[in-house]
Amino acid sequence: MLHLLTRLAVEANGVIALRMMKLMLGGRRAARREARLMVTEKIDTAVKASKSLIGGASAEEIIGQYRRRVAANARRLGKIPTGRTAKKSRSQRRK
Repeated sequence: MLHLLTRLAVEANGVIALRMMKLMLGGRRAARREARLMVTEKIDTAVKASKSLIGGASAEEIIGQYRRRVAANARRLGKIPTGRTAKKSRSQRRK
């Protein structure tokens, strides 16, 4: 079980880094949306984990639930736009 917790910690750390980039680069509206989503996801996941625990789920199953949520966030947050557009500058168009 220790290896599962370690993997969860490493994966969550990567998501935290991606989330911080999203908050810094996303603008005011995107940052607020991300912060709101972060809080609601944490509450939702904790409630699901509590229900699973009450239902007799093992620690490994609950860690698996958290890891699936972390993986979904990593996929979503990994699609951060660079802020650059595909438009060419005037000097590039003249060539």
